[in-house]
Amino acid sequence: MKLGEMYRFAVEEGIKMDPRGRQTVEAELRRIREDFEKMSEEEKKYFDQERLTNPYADTRILNGDEEREIRTVLVGIDMEVGEVLLADRLREKGRPVDLVLAHHPEGTALARLYQVMHMHEELAAMLGVPINVAEGLLKERIDQVERSVLPTNHQRARDVARLLDLAMMCIHTPADNHVTTYLQQKFDQAQPYRVEDVLEVLLEEPEYQQAKRDEAGLKVVAGDKKRRAGKVFVDMTGGTGGSKDMFAKYADAGVGTMVCMHISEANLEEAKKAQINVVIAGHIASDSLGMNLLLDKMPDLEIIPCSGFLRYSRKK
Repeated sequence: MKLGEMYRFAVEEGIKMDPRGRQTVEAELRRIREDFEKMSEEEKKYFDQERLTNPYADTRILNGDEEREIRTVLVGIDMEVGEVLLADRLREKGRPVDLVLAHHPEGTALARLYQVMHMHEELAAMLGVPINVAEGLLKERIDQVERSVLPTNHQRARDVARLLDLAMMCIHTPADNHVTTYLQQKFDQAQPYRVEDVLEVLLEEPEYQQAKRDEAGLKVVAGDKKRRAGKVFVDMTGGTGGSKDMFAKYADAGVGTMVCMHISEANLEEAKKAQINVVIAGHIASDSLGMNLLLDKMPDLEIIPCSGFLRYSRKK
């Protein structure tokens, strides 16, 4: 598989699994293209033209020619300078590595992480929160994330990959879309009665079994195992955690239990006030599940897991 093919495949599969639905995603892309056509030539010079076809700003080829053949991939959740050097060390020891594949964004994909957070607005609207209310409440959080990544030295890992002639790519939201949609469908089908039943559904997946063994997830952090679950909402996509001001709106929309990768203390306090049960499935386990579901769709690749990535294949 060529690098460019792999990148475009990941984006397309991310769209297919986007919880907002393809129609919403394609409408967003049309609006971006219309805005681009109205720009001056000077504005177009600095516009990220990948946005015209890729709705996920946190997913990009960071280094390497799109025609490069990819057979062996070093895959991890966080692939930074140390992991890029690991790939080169493996090459020195005779184990070829064609691609360093990160889940969490690096480079310009990290700088633009805040752009995918508008997904939270549309997901809230799907639950019944008025879109104008969702946009207003999330604006402060999106601005906060933009400011937080602004001073980051985004290009460190990419620069090392460039100097070592290693292809590097990150796949963030497309993988998160996979775990979100996969789990939401499981909960919609299972209709768990109590919060403890939510945990049992999660424990059907090997990634969460490992998280439980590692004390890295499967925690009820708001509510109680014996409380009724109510409507289960899987909140695992959209760049990073949303606004603390949304929890009262989620409760008003009928959400009884939220299943998350992680939650900030500020958000947790608001969830408790709203009487929403919160289950932390596990950050690394959830990221691994999303990546596994996506990687299983690709032609046979040799996967070398590292940096927390838990490789479990569901290919028959």
